[in-house]
Amino acid sequence: MIPVVLGVDLGSRHTGYGVLQGAGDQIQCRAAGRIAPGARLPLEARLCHIFDAVDRLIQDHRPQTLALEEIFLAANVRSAFVLGQVRGVVLLAAAQAGLPIFYYPALVVKKAVVGYGQASKAQVQLMVERLLGIKTDCQHAADALAVGLCHLFHHSGRWVEVRE
Repeated sequence: MIPVVLGVDLGSRHTGYGVLQGAGDQIQCRAAGRIAPGARLPLEARLCHIFDAVDRLIQDHRPQTLALEEIFLAANVRSAFVLGQVRGVVLLAAAQAGLPIFYYPALVVKKAVVGYGQASKAQVQLMVERLLGIKTDCQHAADALAVGLCHLFHHSGRWVEVRE
């Protein structure tokens, strides 16, 4: 079976997603975009919207795994709590579907995709587009695709060991 991974870039206003299929040099983007529930909605409504959208992506694309960036320190405590709640609904959707979840530090994702752990978001987006032969105008989708690529590279032998 050809592996399918759902990569997710967490955010309460814009959650990026990328569905990738393949291994090695034969990876294709099946879907990418962002879930944007609307900044004016109450948090609980945004969380429901994100959960429903991730659940639909899982049903539509049948990935075998979910890949996420590990949580980093947020700018403030409130942002960290909100991001944790978004993470919770994404994890719940994956758990209900029985998907294994893999976490990657941002440094490792950047190193796997760009070759440099301190790469900028623009560099990550450019390399994602080059590696997949696509154009994306959404940074959140590019970040989600990057974590998905990192996962597929890790599991296809194209992985670069990173020492922190």
